[in-house]
Amino acid sequence: MNTRQPAVSGLFYPDDARELACEVDTLLRQEQREVAPNLRALIVPHAGYIYSGSVAAAAYSCIPHDSPFKYILLIGPSHRVAFQGMAVPLADQFNTPLGNIAIAADRVSELVDKGFVSYNDLAHRQEHSLEVQLPFIQQIDIQADLIPVVVGNSSASEVGKIILPALQDSEVLTVISTDLSHYHSYVQAKLIDENTNKRIIDGDTDITGDEACGYMGLNGLLWALASTDLKPHLLQSSNSGDSAGDKARVVGYGAYAIY
Repeated sequence: MNTRQPAVSGLFYPDDARELACEVDTLLRQEQREVAPNLRALIVPHAGYIYSGSVAAAAYSCIPHDSPFKYILLIGPSHRVAFQGMAVPLADQFNTPLGNIAIAADRVSELVDKGFVSYNDLAHRQEHSLEVQLPFIQQIDIQADLIPVVVGNSSASEVGKIILPALQDSEVLTVISTDLSHYHSYVQAKLIDENTNKRIIDGDTDITGDEACGYMGLNGLLWALASTDLKPHLLQSSNSGDSAGDKARVVGYGAYAIY
């Protein structure tokens, strides 16, 4: 089996399986929200758990315990590798301290065959935006295979064309990984993120990288939502100044359920 090994285990989250499971369980318990009816997608941050774990947990706690999902379309931005388009891995599975998650090879190859994405292991090798979501997915025990996509330079419509069919498929949960504003003062970040949250609710598809680092995936989701009756619902918004960071230069986070 070709396994994508964890790149940020021990950095963004604990590398000890028992400690990691305990931390994720605690976050999910502390941030429990009502199960979202007809849940189709989540918007989730991807910083270290001490910074954004509680916000991420607010999103994942909305997933029903008897989850109908067989696949998770997991989309996040590329932080380390610049490229055109969208990348999927050649790996058969992703590994974390909690074990392995299988990749839905048939679904991935279908996206490649249609020309929507390309195989690019380098884009996935050190990327944390997808990896930090995996322990949450494992600990809530969805038992779904991954369709992992790292977004390079792509338009809202290009990303949206792979998201729209997923939104229309009750067996697929779409997860968009993004943080909000970066490195402003606490007060400035609150203002910027409040505006971004409003733009997400309004369905704007021209959110910029200054507003959300995963803006291309986020815009793709919002582009796709325009063809459905689904709406984003804000669950929690905060920043690193509210958790483990100082208030001089903060990073913003938001959690949404789409139903």
